[in-house]
Amino acid sequence: MPTPHVETVKIDELDCWRIRHNGAELMVAQQGAHIFSYQREGEQPLIWPNPEAVFKQGKGIRTGVPVCWPWFGVFERNPQSVKAMRQSDQPAGAHGFARTALWALAETAVEGETLRIELVLPVPAGGFPGWPHQVELKLSLLLDDQLHIHLTSHNCGTDAVTFSQALHTYFAVSDVRNVQVEGLDGLAYIDTADGWTEKQQAGLLHFTAETDRIYLDTPAQLSIVDKDWQRRVQLTSEGSKSTVIWNPWTERAKALDDMADDGWQGMLCIETANVLDDVVSLAPGEGHTLGVRITSLAL
Repeated sequence: MPTPHVETVKIDELDCWRIRHNGAELMVAQQGAHIFSYQREGEQPLIWPNPEAVFKQGKGIRTGVPVCWPWFGVFERNPQSVKAMRQSDQPAGAHGFARTALWALAETAVEGETLRIELVLPVPAGGFPGWPHQVELKLSLLLDDQLHIHLTSHNCGTDAVTFSQALHTYFAVSDVRNVQVEGLDGLAYIDTADGWTEKQQAGLLHFTAETDRIYLDTPAQLSIVDKDWQRRVQLTSEGSKSTVIWNPWTERAKALDDMADDGWQGMLCIETANVLDDVVSLAPGEGHTLGVRITSLAL
């Protein structure tokens, strides 16, 4: 769809869109409707610029905002209500199939100071392979002085569906050892790096080791405070009660073939999610929107 704001580019095997508006540049791959770069003019990047990211057909991109849907993480770790939706004897890849499916650019429109981009995932006849449900997916991106991401699921079928999901965002930070996350104090979380034990957050979250946590009943607003870059990245979510926070640290990063050994230092995943008991169930005709607004503020 031609527009002065959108340019089609190819990166290795993947068709992508470069989107520019109001001093910001957004890069999105057609595969997965995957945002893999977001930067405002004259500022540090908001999305971690992973130089080792792989742009291959059928492979998830390790940076940006992977769309995890209709299950999150390892399939077998999902609630039975989510697992029951799948009808296949084949192994289930992590994070579902939406992140490697080909989406379509449905609409671009300028509304006042805002550029709106809408991408849709068409439902094949009979549903998706191994997941035979008629759920339409739309990813809406609004670009003004902030980035707004909304993932809407609409059940067009005749049966109820249940799914888990996440906007699995890799944020750029100056050094993860020197940043902190506000808004989590007092919350219960599942520490998956420590045998899936339940713990409670005390004070600000700092990073001193591998971190893989699912925070429960999280508030709508969290912030990454990055004193070295003199900024606060404010995240405002909707349609979500759970947040996943992840950094692989040293040993895990060395085991990843699409991350430099020291890549963990410059990234932090804060994932707006519906996971564990916070899954989404839609009756026929119902819809749900999972969203996050990303704002960069000077300290």
